[in-house]
Amino acid sequence: MIGICLYFQVHQPNRLRKYTYFDIGKVHDYEDEKANSEILLKVAKKCYLPTNALILKLIKQYKGAFKVAYSISGTIINQFKKFSPETLASFQELAATGQVEFLNETYYHSLSYIYSEKEFKEQIDLHHQMIKKEFGYDAKSFRNTELVYNNYIGQFVENLGYQTILAEGADKILGWRSPNFIYKSNHCKKIKLLLRNYRLSDDIAFRFSNRAWSEFPLDTDKYAKWVHANAGNANVINLFMDYETFGEHQWQETGIFDFLEYLPKKLLSHPDFCFMTPHDVNLAFEPVANLDVPDFISWADEDRDLSAWKGNNLQEDALKTVYDLEDAVKAKKDPELLHTWRTLLTSDHFYYMCTKYSSDGDVHKYFNPYQNPYDAYINYQNILSDFAMQVG
Repeated sequence: MIGICLYFQVHQPNRLRKYTYFDIGKVHDYEDEKANSEILLKVAKKCYLPTNALILKLIKQYKGAFKVAYSISGTIINQFKKFSPETLASFQELAATGQVEFLNETYYHSLSYIYSEKEFKEQIDLHHQMIKKEFGYDAKSFRNTELVYNNYIGQFVENLGYQTILAEGADKILGWRSPNFIYKSNHCKKIKLLLRNYRLSDDIAFRFSNRAWSEFPLDTDKYAKWVHANAGNANVINLFMDYETFGEHQWQETGIFDFLEYLPKKLLSHPDFCFMTPHDVNLAFEPVANLDVPDFISWADEDRDLSAWKGNNLQEDALKTVYDLEDAVKAKKDPELLHTWRTLLTSDHFYYMCTKYSSDGDVHKYFNPYQNPYDAYINYQNILSDFAMQVG
């Protein structure tokens, strides 16, 4: 059998308020709660609630043959609690079916491994506790923020006891190999590496409604044909994407919900294919080879590296400044101060400072609430200046 591993990332950052130089030393409230609420409620209405209802319908319809996996950041779970409890309840209803796997990640959706292994571990532990509390799930699979991965992350996460880790199926690490098999990092003993099939994932996540795409329109017959073409030469097809693909990035009018509703039937029409969660895949298959990933990779942009978050001097400066505060913040032993610092670590803040152009730049602009990367940087550094004064 060939597994179809359907995994969704669910995340919203805590938005920062407009914070000027003249606010420093006077205003210590950094978040834009109005934006947090409005965006969360909008996306819940367009994406989370209708997609969860459809996933629940499919789970019941296929009686154990349809499964999915989620990685839900701690920041958005807290937003659910504050602004949309019904959305959290709908995820809990999915958890109760036993057909859903919940993955662990960094609680605050941070790039912490790169700067502080201590903070990385603490955020993983916090997220593990939250997932267990909210969904009753003791996670065995791990997905790092933005699918950031290298050999040493694999080794670190394995030492924490995780059995499976997700990463990007980047051509530069695979070479002639296929992402449709299980691999093992050179530095690891047991943990298994699941690689995103970015072509098949992005056909849904990015190209589905693109009328300039040569394959437009994409229907379930065509897509299933592409997936089934791997019969006899694959263990698993990893379809990893943002959950906001459904209804937010691809609007309801594009037919994305109809596509999702009829996709399981078409994929399961081939007797060699079945749906699996990452943990199912871990139990079913052994690695076909070791895979050496000495440099950081991610699922962002054409480069599949870290340049979306730390590719220019603005980003590097902001990252260094905020992580340099770690020891001072933790020495205060103030939970509120620590929480504030950690919200400032969320990867989105640095994504907004990206200065890339061409097709990558268009994607960055779509997700950026600031007029330009320099405004994002100045706003962030103004906040950090005030926050550093609070730390002392």
